[in-house]
Amino acid sequence: MIKIPKVILRIETSVAYGRGLLFGITKYAHLHGPWAFYSEPGEEQTTLPRLDNWGASGIIARVTDAKMTKQLTDTGLPVIFVPLKEEIPGLPNIIDDCATEGKMAAEHLLDRGFRRFAFCGFSDMYWSNGRRESFCKGISDAGFETYCYDRPRAKVQRSYENEQALLANWLTSLPKPLGLMACDDEHGRHVVDACKIAGIHVPEQVAIISVDNDELVCALSDPPLSSIAVNTERAGYEAAELLDKLMAGKKVEKQNITVRPLYIVARQSTDILAIENHEVAKAVRFIRQHARGVIGVNDVVNAVTVSRRVLEKRFRKVLHCSILDEIRSVRAAQVAKMLVDSNLSISQIASALGYPTIKHIARSFRHKTGMTLLAYRKQFGQK
Repeated sequence: MIKIPKVILRIETSVAYGRGLLFGITKYAHLHGPWAFYSEPGEEQTTLPRLDNWGASGIIARVTDAKMTKQLTDTGLPVIFVPLKEEIPGLPNIIDDCATEGKMAAEHLLDRGFRRFAFCGFSDMYWSNGRRESFCKGISDAGFETYCYDRPRAKVQRSYENEQALLANWLTSLPKPLGLMACDDEHGRHVVDACKIAGIHVPEQVAIISVDNDELVCALSDPPLSSIAVNTERAGYEAAELLDKLMAGKKVEKQNITVRPLYIVARQSTDILAIENHEVAKAVRFIRQHARGVIGVNDVVNAVTVSRRVLEKRFRKVLHCSILDEIRSVRAAQVAKMLVDSNLSISQIASALGYPTIKHIARSFRHKTGMTLLAYRKQFGQK
């Protein structure tokens, strides 16, 4: 009789992050199983099945504190942790690529011409601190400073009503316009709500971007929230693959699984160009509207009322890049999205975006990302 691995899953299903991990885990199990699963619906999962009776083989679990970590490790089973507050040293974790996420958010807001910035997050969460550190570094490297807001430590102030009032007062005190990064989508939605309380217009006065791209949460925000999409499904698949090896008693070198950011899904909360120079703003808008086709620098120049020399000078002064650099950046982002989201071949993607040959799209993409097309798809695409 074949012994079927029995895996306990303690991962919240109320948010897209957890559901993405679960999709990846089940995909691996369908391909390499079968596996049997024990899982409780909802956000808070606090109980374990009677292990002696059920005969569990391994666990993948979200952990919130040291007590829960000890409870899981004391089972003696292979465990992969999804830590909320801090990584579990010496044991396998599913962690976020906070450095890249913060950098992407900074670049997104800088590209929109903002020169004042803020970050909202939780000081007791490792992933929030990592995103804040990277975001602030990206802003600092560009020559600007970041105003930071952390969730109050006192529990009495952490109620929705109390914290919204504190957040609204803080937002009111900041110079505007500004670009703001929220540590995740739910917190980003709270920032949007606090802006309404304070009478602050989004995105005209405060443009907001967050992380995880939970489509429901982003849509519940008014205006809809821009967010960084992350590849939780692939991370779930890799976590299941690692757990399979651990359950089989194999030694593994790689202990952590990283959730990688993919691309930015721009929605109304950052749909603005905070660029004071009218001609540069008009040129950037033209590039974004026409970048799915074949456009060159002359096309951009023809869309404005100044000479190429003047426009190039203004681009370098305002955006710190050339017109061609901006075109290549926008088109590279489109290529990246298609590589991850579709099964189209490279030649089909090149044709859809107006590249004359595979050689052209490959050279342009590698110039902007430092990666080949196939390497990018292999690293960030679905398993």
